[in-house]
Amino acid sequence: MRLAFIGLGVMGFPMAGHLAAAGHGVRVFNRSPDKARRWAEQHAGTACDSPGAAAQGAQLVALCVGADPDVRGLVPQILPALAPGGVIVDHTTTSAVLARDMAALAAASGCSFLDAPVSGGQAGAEAGRLTVMCGGDPDAFARVEPVIAAYARAIRLMGGPGAGQLTKMV
Repeated sequence: MRLAFIGLGVMGFPMAGHLAAAGHGVRVFNRSPDKARRWAEQHAGTACDSPGAAAQGAQLVALCVGADPDVRGLVPQILPALAPGGVIVDHTTTSAVLARDMAALAAASGCSFLDAPVSGGQAGAEAGRLTVMCGGDPDAFARVEPVIAAYARAIRLMGGPGAGQLTKMV
């Protein structure tokens, strides 16, 4: 599967690293280009200069960014670049409202959006032992679950769009 990972902070950097270690070719983007270049050198991946370039032709794009406005700004840049039927997996802890909005936007483009916040902290990300609570389309979830398993010990589909975020809030 062609993959992209956007957001290489304390969680995203090791999560993307686990994808590369599992044998996936990973393209990355980070607001700080030096961090993306450092990740690419360490993991033999490709650093890109924009979210759209990272997502170009990807079947799965994972996000691990700061908050609702970040996701809301990235998704419209990613959707035109995704492969047909591609999936955006958002690991950012955001609102359920945002997750529902982004799922509708993705569906209108023939793609899918899964809200998939994580639990386990930096240590869990580094060890590849995160818990991922997902909301969204079951078929999209089934396609990406084996990929997410590279950095998660537990992955569950909790329901439709927003259900992952609501589960984490509980």
